[in-house]
Amino acid sequence: MQTLIYGSYVLIWPILTLGVLALICRAVLRDTRAAKEEKRDLV
Repeated sequence: MQTLIYGSYVLIWPILTLGVLALICRAVLRDTRAAKEEKRDLV
C-alpha cells in the first residue's frame, strides 16, 4: 500500500507540470494572436 502511495505521489508531479506548461503555452499563443491582430509587437 505504501508503494502505491509513493508511486502516485511521484507520478502526479509530471502531470501537474505538463498542465502548467500547457496553460502557459496557451496564454502565450493567445497573446501572440492578439498582438498580430492589433499589428503590434508581442514584447
